[in-house]
Amino acid sequence: MTPSPSAILGKLLTGRGSRQGLWLLPLLITLAMVLWLAATTSQFGQWNNLANLVAQGMPLLITAVGQMFVVLVGGLDLSIGSVVSFTTAILALDLPAGITIPGVFIFAALIGATNGYCVTRLNVHPIVATLATQYVVLGITRVLRPVSGGSVPEVVRWAVDGSVAGIPFPVFWGIATILIAWKLLYGSRYGLHLFAIGGGVASGSTDAARNFGIPASRNILLAYVVCSLFAALAGVFLAGRIVSGDPNVGLFMELDAITAVAIGGTQLSGGVGSLHGTIVGVAVLALLSNGMNLLNVTPFVQTAIKGILLMAVVALQSRKKIGL
Repeated sequence: MTPSPSAILGKLLTGRGSRQGLWLLPLLITLAMVLWLAATTSQFGQWNNLANLVAQGMPLLITAVGQMFVVLVGGLDLSIGSVVSFTTAILALDLPAGITIPGVFIFAALIGATNGYCVTRLNVHPIVATLATQYVVLGITRVLRPVSGGSVPEVVRWAVDGSVAGIPFPVFWGIATILIAWKLLYGSRYGLHLFAIGGGVASGSTDAARNFGIPASRNILLAYVVCSLFAALAGVFLAGRIVSGDPNVGLFMELDAITAVAIGGTQLSGGVGSLHGTIVGVAVLALLSNGMNLLNVTPFVQTAIKGILLMAVVALQSRKKIGL
């Protein structure tokens, strides 16, 4: 029996029965926010504000995309904020760019591999494992850079502040991030394995993927590595934007990334989600932050609203038991 148009629309609005999750409703909310901000604030539609909106939202986009890889397999990575701060601290050392730039990605891969090893081999809960890593990395960061300062390589500044044909470089950072993630998720066998592993975890059968010959432990470990690499990329972007190292620049970024992923319809229990949904989730948070700044809303209220949003979207997700 062919489903009726109303039934199809209902599934799209609720995400019920879809591997992509609830993403259409947040998209409609995003469009409504754009129209409302354009109608109520004269500054919103100005080119300077739009360029600033993209630049401000880019670190969140990069970290949220990386976080999505871990969430798809039923995990979480709370260490990405510390990885972002650590990256800026390394780049602000008085060392050649040819050493610091490759170095931050090598360190990020090691951090991600450590997280993945603790989760897959030592059977430590992802929240506990990545929280421990968060403190270790943050401690090292504050030894290297106790306070904000230093100077980042000129090539990093240029890669963030430059433009081509009037198009700011942050736009190209976003395009590159999306293309890389799209290839990994939808253009490779690895992406299919992530959804299969997460689907098994969400249904309560952690060995389901292994029973079909999928190397679950290896793929989960790689998901944590990918997440940390994206966090390092966000750190490089932020270092070029603030032109210094800062041990606190990544503070709470992991929670913003989780909120954006959840708003975009990716279920924290694993197996359900989409890249375009994560992009929509980032857009919601970026517009919310930009709009409240234009309306002179205190940052403390913004933080409270983000917490309420996270609780709301997780509560709306279908779960068979208490937990993620």
